[in-house]
Amino acid sequence: MENHELIPNLFRTEYQKIVSVLCNLFGIHHIEIAEDIVSDTFLSASETWAIKGTPENPTAWLYTVAKNKTKNYLKRNNIFETKIVTEIKYNSPLNNPEIDIDLSEQNIADSQLAMIFTVCNPCNSDEAQIALALNLLCGFGINEIADAFLSNKEVIYKRINRAKEKLKEENIKIQNPSISEVKDRMKTVLKTIYLLFSEGYYSTSQNTTLRKDLCAEAMRLAYLLIQNESTNLPETNALMALMCFHSSRFEARTAENGEIILYEDQDQSLWNQELIDRGTYFLSKSSTGNTLSKYHLEAGIAYWHTVKEDSSQKWENILELYNNLIILEYSPIVALNRTYALSKVKGKEEAIIEAEKLNLTDNHFYHSLLGNLYSDFDNKKALQQFETALSMAKTAADKNIISKNIEQLRSKK
Repeated sequence: MENHELIPNLFRTEYQKIVSVLCNLFGIHHIEIAEDIVSDTFLSASETWAIKGTPENPTAWLYTVAKNKTKNYLKRNNIFETKIVTEIKYNSPLNNPEIDIDLSEQNIADSQLAMIFTVCNPCNSDEAQIALALNLLCGFGINEIADAFLSNKEVIYKRINRAKEKLKEENIKIQNPSISEVKDRMKTVLKTIYLLFSEGYYSTSQNTTLRKDLCAEAMRLAYLLIQNESTNLPETNALMALMCFHSSRFEARTAENGEIILYEDQDQSLWNQELIDRGTYFLSKSSTGNTLSKYHLEAGIAYWHTVKEDSSQKWENILELYNNLIILEYSPIVALNRTYALSKVKGKEEAIIEAEKLNLTDNHFYHSLLGNLYSDFDNKKALQQFETALSMAKTAADKNIISKNIEQLRSKK
């Protein structure tokens, strides 16, 4: 691999590992110092490798240089001698050149786990947690995060900095969570990972590579939790199963021109069987104990969407799971999706009655669903609903789908 490909690839995989270890070492108030050291390490790699060529083991080279830069920083900066001495988690004196910067696989895993619980702190908003997770836990740059959020880099830069400052104000400790902290904070951690995955999977950004990377990073963070005994919980496995099932249909959801392909129109040969099998494995692991989370129910729904046969059993199971999900955690989108499943089980007429009870008239998905339900049942009403949906839709992808439905209806006249 050429340097111009290797260094960005290593940045994505190694940046967050080294940052996590150094943040764990320095404490929350000195996150920027950790980031500067690691960024400087990659700058050195870019300059040195361009002249001397790529080393035999690039990752080991990065770790060695990061260690040396950290030791040099510790020796020459008085701030660490006066303000951080009690925070450093090693017993060696700060002026000792042999101070250990532990970049072992185990310490990297422990540090990343500690950082997950630090970043996913409810003192920040969901949006701030996701942006900070992308930056600190996943190694995404400001421009990439701005693309993912369909925002500009100034907004994202301010959002990340405010999130860091809030963690400092709250004096959040970077440490492996205790059993009680796992119990108290796991819900927030899983929610952040879930939202991070959704940001990629449902993103309207045309950057397909970035969207896949967001999903992959969410799955990587979930797997880090699964690998740790204290966070390897049924709901963690359920979330991983959900992400595997959704990811299995990633290639089939988008056309070459970036248009979204609806479920019933997807090419099933593009579904990834390996990810479906992995999802089934994690769903099985999630069934231990008495916990039933929304991730269990959503994973069950996602599983049945990977079953290719359009059978009554499939939609009856999906409807039952939606019924339970509405009881456990109601949301308008869940209610809308349930109505579609209801139409597959009990027919369009009953589904229309249930859908109109929701009265979500300010939601274009509501009108789009009614357009679909009225199609071939009352095409005039269907057209009215689709036209209302089109006037309310914000993204080009949604407008495209609705416009196609309108064209199909008009061609039937």
